[in-house]
Amino acid sequence: MPAVVVSGSGENQEFEGRITVYVIVCVIIAAFGGLMFGYDIGISGGVTSMDDFLKKFFPAVFEKKHHALENNYCKYDNQFLQLFTSCLYLAALIASFVASKVCSKYGRKLSMQIASIFFIIGVILTAGGINIEMIIFGRIFLGFGVGFANQAVPLFLSEIAPPNLRGALNISFQLFITIGILVSNLINYFTTNVHPHGWRISLGIAGVPALMLCLGSILICETPTSLIERHKVEEGRKVLRKIRGVENVDDEFDSIIHACEMAKQVKDPFRKLMKPVSRPQLVISICLQIFQQFTGINAIMFYAPVLFQTVGFGNDAALLSSVITGLVNVFSTVVSIYVVDRAGRRILLLEACVQMFISQVIIGIILFKELKTTGDNLSKGEAIFVVISVCTFVMGFAWSWGPLGWLIPSEIFPLETRSAGFAFAVSTNMLFTFIIGQAFLSMLCQMQAGIFFFFAAWVIIMGAFTWFLVPETKGVPVDAMVDKVWKQHWFWRSFMIEDDRPDVKVV
Repeated sequence: MPAVVVSGSGENQEFEGRITVYVIVCVIIAAFGGLMFGYDIGISGGVTSMDDFLKKFFPAVFEKKHHALENNYCKYDNQFLQLFTSCLYLAALIASFVASKVCSKYGRKLSMQIASIFFIIGVILTAGGINIEMIIFGRIFLGFGVGFANQAVPLFLSEIAPPNLRGALNISFQLFITIGILVSNLINYFTTNVHPHGWRISLGIAGVPALMLCLGSILICETPTSLIERHKVEEGRKVLRKIRGVENVDDEFDSIIHACEMAKQVKDPFRKLMKPVSRPQLVISICLQIFQQFTGINAIMFYAPVLFQTVGFGNDAALLSSVITGLVNVFSTVVSIYVVDRAGRRILLLEACVQMFISQVIIGIILFKELKTTGDNLSKGEAIFVVISVCTFVMGFAWSWGPLGWLIPSEIFPLETRSAGFAFAVSTNMLFTFIIGQAFLSMLCQMQAGIFFFFAAWVIIMGAFTWFLVPETKGVPVDAMVDKVWKQHWFWRSFMIEDDRPDVKVV
């Protein structure tokens, strides 16, 4: 299957190549970083709703949870409980900038190996935790792993994929995140009644994807771009032949060489990011991460069992409802893999804004009218309708803002600022994931049903931003974005006047 290349002069040509079994294996192994991330997202919400876990580490929350007249919206409001969930993302924020340097200097493969080691240490500390300090330190190590994995994996996937399948292959990372969330919900469902150490089993099983990533990352290749960038030119040519499945890779190889030569001219990529010519990529990447979190998705995924208990489900029923939303998440991400390189990025983002807005408003109205601060919960029918609305919301997110929040930043930066720019995207995502994770239960307590209207208002802003400022990048080669996208955009082209990139053929 040929990959399209665009030259600086605008001429199109096709590179020889096909999707090989080896590339598919590399994609699957790399995407285990997403599986680990997803498992960490999903597991904390279920564990923090387990009575055995709460009694051991958060006895005050346990007492509040079982207080008959306790405020329905505030029974889980505890800063240390939220810190258990959210400290992972603060650690990932810090690690992402270190990971950017490691990714550029030592390659994507080594960065993924480092991520797996951090994951394993984190699993040992959390599953074997005997006090709150130990489990929080474990979550911090998991966060270091997330920072390295989220930096390296999307770049790895974008650089080994041909342009016409880059979206589908890159979204495999998001697919594995959703699978990780689903698996964690299933594990929590079965371990919640394993007393007194069901929570240890849930946290310990995270070691399985961590080991898979550790062992699998030994087998995969480094990307040709990373090898050539680090002066391993012939090895880069050899790997390019291997992943394309053909001998004649001269044209694509020359294009990567040209891109690397341009990158070498930039001694300080972070300084280059601050220049106007980098403004479109940087602004879009950062805003996509902020908007992704202010959809409210991670608040729902972190605390789905807690949320469903709030509206009237028992513990087992709440975990089962989380499994249902997890299944919706996985299947909707598969839809994105099929559609993204056919329909494009913009249409998915815009359609999802409408779908998520309607879902959030419906949930907010039901809770505002029916769920009082004390006393009875929703009726069974109303609670089920809330679950359906949550599933509709998750569906829209999973085929749009979820995967595209990672795909678009990984493909829009030129090589000279790619790793640094993506580090800003990852760190922004982790920062706002931390903020939402740390604040959600308190927001739910203070804002009550209004929290869903709060997120719905953000969805309106996201839609307007996409409509006016996010260009279509479907099928555009990674290193042709300046000529084919930014210089053609009604607003962003004004920032391209300082672009002094030479007129060379790019991938």
